[in-house]
Amino acid sequence: MSIKSMFQDLKGELGSISRRGFDMKFGYGMRSRSQRVVQDSSVALVDAFKQSCWANMPPELLRDVLMRIEASESSWPPRKNVVACAGVCRNWREIMKEIVKIPEISGKLTFPISLKQPGPRDTLLQCYIKRNRSNQTYYLCLSLNGASNDNGKFLLAARKCRRATCTDYIISLNRDSVSKGSSTYVGKLRANILGTKFTIYDAQPPHPGVGVSKCRSIRLVNMKQVSPTVPAGNHPVAHISYELNVLGSRGPRRIQCVMDAIPSSAIEPGGVAPTPTEFQRSSLDTFPSLPFFRSKSNRSDYESGPLSVQREGMLVLKNKAPRWHEQLQCWCLNFNGRVTVASVKNFQLVASQENGSTSQEHENVILQFGKVGKDVFTMDYQYPISAFQAFAICLSSFDTKIACE
Repeated sequence: MSIKSMFQDLKGELGSISRRGFDMKFGYGMRSRSQRVVQDSSVALVDAFKQSCWANMPPELLRDVLMRIEASESSWPPRKNVVACAGVCRNWREIMKEIVKIPEISGKLTFPISLKQPGPRDTLLQCYIKRNRSNQTYYLCLSLNGASNDNGKFLLAARKCRRATCTDYIISLNRDSVSKGSSTYVGKLRANILGTKFTIYDAQPPHPGVGVSKCRSIRLVNMKQVSPTVPAGNHPVAHISYELNVLGSRGPRRIQCVMDAIPSSAIEPGGVAPTPTEFQRSSLDTFPSLPFFRSKSNRSDYESGPLSVQREGMLVLKNKAPRWHEQLQCWCLNFNGRVTVASVKNFQLVASQENGSTSQEHENVILQFGKVGKDVFTMDYQYPISAFQAFAICLSSFDTKIACE
């Protein structure tokens, strides 16, 4: 039996079950209205599904079927059949979680949670960012054939929101609904007024048991206007600093990223970085007296120390120093053909470690970002950072930097 026929049979069974539940709920087929029976259709759907042939399939056979489906789809897309299998029922979803490996191992982005998980260890995952100047929106897409002009798979969207004292980049899973009040909100990037210091906030805690970040001010909103699945807090996961240009000479930007959620040992052999397994849906019931939080970061977020100060135990990323090309009269970096247009926004980040008074830089590029068109940029990343963190770091390069240029 083919996959298509299997889903058609399953769809027919579920459709007949839902129609029977609908008839029972609204009393169709009953002798009189006084004898009307009301039953929740979802309960009838679940009970009948448990009695179907698919639910009664032996787990060993079901696992073999799903493994064959996973093995038959080596690229994304079309991994839609894998996602469809995971959405059939809880049993199928648990099996697919075991079969489909995380991006660190498989190098594939299958489920939305893959965007919060570290990238592959041995290779750079190739993506690109498209900028829409008219509405200040940025779209992150997965590159399918290595070219920036292909019809890639949409991953994340970000919208720039300028305020009086700072600038926010709201990041969402939905390209058409980029707002902090949406259920698809995954985090944000906040910049100071000079565009030299940034903080990456995640909508869910990087580690289990982390509480909601404190806010300086709270604004109450009518409960009818707020969805119960709105994220309840922002958790800082990284701080980005651009070195001030006090001499006024133009040159490469100097960037430092302190990854608060990733230990420095993650880049060592056998090192482990935090890997979330599912999105945490927070509810307003946790805060009955405060229906909505509108966070404003503390001033300490922007008043961090100088560029050379590093936090002990946390992964620190620094831009790889470019070399001056005498013939071309410009600064150059080897992007292996992924960058074609010279720009001050181009950079490569490598891990940096402090050993006493000396500083060592690893050779492996963890994140590289560069221009290939008027509003098209490539973004390649790998372990131990995630697509969400890499996207937020690249968004900081778009912001206007008064004191750096």
